[in-house]
Amino acid sequence: MTKQATRYLEVDPWVIEEKDFYPKYSMVSESIFSLANEFMGVRGYFDEGYTGQTMVGSYFNGIFERFYIEHPFAHRGMASQEQKMLNSVDWLYTRLILDDETLDIANCKFTDFTRKLDLRTGVLTREFIWHNKKGKKLRLKFERFLSMDYHQLGFQRITFEPLNFSGIIKVESGLDFNLIHHNTSGFKSKPFESLWVCRKKGRQNNITAILSQIPVSQHTVFCAFKLDLPDKTKCKQNQDEKFISQSFEIKLQQGQKTHFDKTAVGVTEKNPNVPYRTLWNIGIEKTSKLREIDFDNALEKQKKYWSDVWEKLDIKIEGDSLNQQGIRFCIFNLHQTYHGVDSSLNVPAKGLSGDGYDGKTWWDTETYCLPFYMFNNPKAAKNLLDYRYKTLPQACERSKEVDGCKGARYPMSTIDGIETCYVWQHGDLEIHVSAAVVYGIWHYDKIIGDKEFLYTKGIEMLLEICRYHASRGSFSQKTGEFGFWNVMGPDEFHMQVNNNAYTNCMAKKMFEYTLDVVKEMHVKSPQQLRKVAKKINLNESELKGWINKARKMRTNFDKKTEMFEQHDGFFDLPHIDCRSISPEEYPIYSHWPYLKIFRYDMCKQPDALLLLFFFGNDYSKQCKKTNYEYYESRCSHESSLSPAIHSILAAELGKHKEAYKFFAHATRLDLDDYNRNAWAGLHITSMAGAWMNIVQGFGGMRTDGNTLSFAPSIPAKWKAFSFKILYNDTVLEVRIDRKYAYFITSNENTIQIQVFNKKYKVNKSGISVKLPAGRIAKA
Repeated sequence: MTKQATRYLEVDPWVIEEKDFYPKYSMVSESIFSLANEFMGVRGYFDEGYTGQTMVGSYFNGIFERFYIEHPFAHRGMASQEQKMLNSVDWLYTRLILDDETLDIANCKFTDFTRKLDLRTGVLTREFIWHNKKGKKLRLKFERFLSMDYHQLGFQRITFEPLNFSGIIKVESGLDFNLIHHNTSGFKSKPFESLWVCRKKGRQNNITAILSQIPVSQHTVFCAFKLDLPDKTKCKQNQDEKFISQSFEIKLQQGQKTHFDKTAVGVTEKNPNVPYRTLWNIGIEKTSKLREIDFDNALEKQKKYWSDVWEKLDIKIEGDSLNQQGIRFCIFNLHQTYHGVDSSLNVPAKGLSGDGYDGKTWWDTETYCLPFYMFNNPKAAKNLLDYRYKTLPQACERSKEVDGCKGARYPMSTIDGIETCYVWQHGDLEIHVSAAVVYGIWHYDKIIGDKEFLYTKGIEMLLEICRYHASRGSFSQKTGEFGFWNVMGPDEFHMQVNNNAYTNCMAKKMFEYTLDVVKEMHVKSPQQLRKVAKKINLNESELKGWINKARKMRTNFDKKTEMFEQHDGFFDLPHIDCRSISPEEYPIYSHWPYLKIFRYDMCKQPDALLLLFFFGNDYSKQCKKTNYEYYESRCSHESSLSPAIHSILAAELGKHKEAYKFFAHATRLDLDDYNRNAWAGLHITSMAGAWMNIVQGFGGMRTDGNTLSFAPSIPAKWKAFSFKILYNDTVLEVRIDRKYAYFITSNENTIQIQVFNKKYKVNKSGISVKLPAGRIAKA
């Protein structure tokens, strides 16, 4: 792997800090210093404006515009609609004027610049001294946070400290819907101006507000703010087409600190039948109730909230401050992006941190994110699956549209369940997405055991997805095997292949699991099974067909060599040494034409190896070793999802140096901008991979057997590491040092686990298991 780190941030276990301003990394920093609370998000841009490179980004989860696509050479099934989570309102909008000079650090002199994100509180702080042209020195401190208790609220505080003068600072604080959408790739690839249409704005009861609507989707956003200003400060209102603000002056005394606070409220409405005047009244009423909520008491609640979160989610690494910071950054962003408040929402692949991926959800939700939530926040995990159930009708429609098939085919990328992946190679060919949904249901059932969900919503999704695969697949006229022709697997460097091993084997598992659930329901919930069967018009012959197709599935697995051929003909492809590719050629998608990418045996990310991780109990250690050594050497790790899975398998195989190398890449992917695209937003779903990397990689946890099992290892650099998981309503604490693995529960419950193939019962007294010598990495 030839990717290189770009490291300019300070290393601290709890704080992300930029000392001195790095203009060439300004947009990367905006992503890294982004904040979210599931409902809304804001990038780490400068409150006061900046004329250098910037992506002013403010987002509301699930609020998007539709674009209808006219393909020049369209074929049936190509996505006809694109969706983009639009950049919305800059509620942090501030302009500062001192002696008729407007603050803009692209053009002004400044010193002592620092920007800090405290992961313990979710507060972003920025400080510097402004030296204006007349020699006046003004220390400025900007603070902001998005409330985790009040999801519709954002808070801003700006503090002034004149160091060598007394005088007046002019301030303008507003709400701006004029934000540019910085499309990062593909359809409408150039940045375009704000699409928002302002319906109403004004000031009412000391509340400054604006309401705007998106033309096609008719999604509406109300935003308002109240100011807490020094006594006797008078405001003057300013407004433009999509903008409203209040201007005021603050008297400053040399050596004294003075601040003002801004509390912003965001309210959204997706239903186009709700009149905007109704939303305006709702928004004004909500904002009017803010009298008892100010910056300071909201901050106290914020600190308490995150303290409780870290008590549950923290992962501690002793002896590696670099990756301690990295894993906490990943956990922080996973939780602030999504924690299960609203089941109509999902995990945008880049969260609410940038315009990249347009706020869409992909198949990584079930394969990467779901384990993090299952073992920490089961309600959030269930909500993610509920989201898929709510969008089942769209998946059934997509099955007919793209393939003329029965059942449900879930989209490659979406916000509301409709396929929006206009690149047909992915949108049409990556049929494995639906099997990922089944994998999520299977995993949730296995770990959480929520039979009520399984027997109502889960079974309906399972049956419809099986229907799709049964009608999408075919039997080989040569071998009689069942399989899938003209597909693309997780490895997106190979298109229109036949019998991708991952796709076929996941479908086989899907058929088998669904049939097992049907058998189970025949005994335990026959009435509900009949109800679902009647609803979807299921007949017995379909089930018999699935048995036959699962049994005859082509797997591309050679029992003698224990090798998977990634797809038919993969072993015949010309070889390229991925190590020969220079760092300047990454990302490869941006530098190589498709014709060059698709012709070699180079993989973008784990494909067959992903299967070996998901269902490792089905395969021998030698099988994993053989396939790992073959495919890793051919992987460019272009995908952010790649390093973590390779690290997990390397840890299992005792390849300690490789495991640590890939982990360091995974956990600091965005902090060190390995992929050179963090400017467009953070890789939220790959951060879930970093969590898996600790728990399932070095912790060696596996969930596909009959018992929750562990086979821990420890990297050479580490003294110890620890984590917690929630299992069977019990918190299990795990700590591994250089001699032992320790397991203890937080209550009186006793749970059964397996460590190095031996079963143990664990309670609050705890157990310790000696690590085999081969599981302790040496320097």
